[in-house]
Amino acid sequence: MRSRIGVGLAVAAAAVAVPLTATTASATPPPGDGWIIAGGFKYPSKEACEAEELPYAQQNGYKEVWCDGEPNTVYQIWNR
Repeated sequence: MRSRIGVGLAVAAAAVAVPLTATTASATPPPGDGWIIAGGFKYPSKEACEAEELPYAQQNGYKEVWCDGEPNTVYQIWNR
């Protein structure tokens, strides 16, 4: 499971801390109801993140994946 739990906890903490201090909405979850943070992992692009994470999300009963981040960084992974 590639250290997803440790990275996920760090990303979750950042997801809570950043919106409290940031002036932009870049760290907020995607629009709509039902999104939950599933963790984080480094990917070369948003498209690569979402393509690789979708099967994991589907295994856990989710239908959608949304990744937030910049290329070659740890993306926040959201499922719905």
